[in-house]
Amino acid sequence: MTQLDHEKYGGVVPEVASRAHLANIQPIVLQTLDKAQISLEDLDAIACTRGPGLMGSLVVGLTYAKGLALGLDIPLIEVNHMQAHVLAHWIEAPQPPFPFINLTVSGGHTQLVMVNSPLDMIVLGETMDDAAGEAFDKVGKMLSLPYPAGPHIDKLAKEGNPDAIEFSKQNFKELTFSFSGLKTSVLYYLQKQMKQNPNYIQENMADICASLQKNIVTILLKKLKQAAKEHHITHIGIGGGVSANSGLRAGLKTLAERQNWTAYIPKFEYCTDNAAMIAIVAHYKYLNKEFASLDISPLARYKL
Repeated sequence: MTQLDHEKYGGVVPEVASRAHLANIQPIVLQTLDKAQISLEDLDAIACTRGPGLMGSLVVGLTYAKGLALGLDIPLIEVNHMQAHVLAHWIEAPQPPFPFINLTVSGGHTQLVMVNSPLDMIVLGETMDDAAGEAFDKVGKMLSLPYPAGPHIDKLAKEGNPDAIEFSKQNFKELTFSFSGLKTSVLYYLQKQMKQNPNYIQENMADICASLQKNIVTILLKKLKQAAKEHHITHIGIGGGVSANSGLRAGLKTLAERQNWTAYIPKFEYCTDNAAMIAIVAHYKYLNKEFASLDISPLARYKL
């Protein structure tokens, strides 16, 4: 199921998502096996996301995975979704050496992670409220853009002036993020402008998007630079759905050149949620014989 199924609702509807998971999980598994030209009996283990995420969808996936593991009498491997975003770098070369710092940015999470090995990760800092992806989507809703708004804002930003509008910036010294203030700043700004000109948004859409994107990217890269400096790390990666944003990718490349970093950016298909990133975590857990009990439960909130 893709996020586009939720476009008419302006966001992900948990009940709709879980029902779609239930309807599609069996056909997708069978199609995947057919494409790989293997059968269920060829599998060595079953991997699935335990969390974090929407509880209904997690229940569907984990329950199905348990059934397969039990029926085939093979190990079950539970995966943390955020760990999988980091290990997306290991799906294909080039792969960053250890240790490195990964900036994970998605619709629900924004984290700075120190990666010491595939199975040894430490969260250096994360968002205290909204994630970067949430900021894009919530402002996109103010602008009446389709959901998910991030790709639309990214496209419009290329046509606008990123210095046209000055929105609020966070001033935390710690390696933490906060985007709720930015969201409020944009809301108040738009309300003020709309009082003077009801067509302000339509007439200035590109500049609004460009200014918003610059603000978010600046915050993300500022914290990334701070983390790299504090921990003396020169190998830097990004991951998660928002890492597909062209402004962030370009900004990281520029910053990496200035700081003499080596930057690692996954292919677009490995930035958004995908099965390959779950499988790569399972690969390392399988080698380490880290198997899960069949009585585990899904976790909507699951610390890395």
